[in-house]
Amino acid sequence: MFRVEYSRLRFLVVDDNTYMRRILKTLLHGFGAREVFEAEDGASALDAFASHYPDIVFTDWEMPLINGIDMTKLMRCSDNSVNPFVPIIMVSVHSERHRVIEARDAGVTEFLVKPLSATALHQRILGVVAHPRPFIKTASYFGPDRRRTKAAEYTGPERRKGEEESQIIPAKPVLVSYSNG
Repeated sequence: MFRVEYSRLRFLVVDDNTYMRRILKTLLHGFGAREVFEAEDGASALDAFASHYPDIVFTDWEMPLINGIDMTKLMRCSDNSVNPFVPIIMVSVHSERHRVIEARDAGVTEFLVKPLSATALHQRILGVVAHPRPFIKTASYFGPDRRRTKAAEYTGPERRKGEEESQIIPAKPVLVSYSNG
């Protein structure tokens, strides 16, 4: 069984709503996190990302200056990104299917709908820590593998094929420990 070592992880919480940042920060501290950094928009988040090297980033979608989607793309694809492989969890009230797909296609690792619960938050963190997905690099995309399941036996006409120049990059694990309890 996996146990997340929250005290060994650095988190970045990005949201223009002070109360939402406080809720996330309080929950993370309750889980045992010690280092939780905050930013109120995508632009200040990029600065915090470069200076604090977070292990996991939480971001809202709608923010001034740079929104969560554009911030994710910059964290993933910018030449000076300190960690393009960082797990990014989108926390948003926008739960429509097209929005979730847009976030996934921008490189978001997980999606969490507001209002959130402590259980849902812990499950998303556990998912990115215990089961990191490999990253895919193509001419038009860089981010976690968008496929949730591997159906190697499927050979039908709808089978997705990678681009010739595409690369699969194994995921770098986030800090975990094993527990008997």
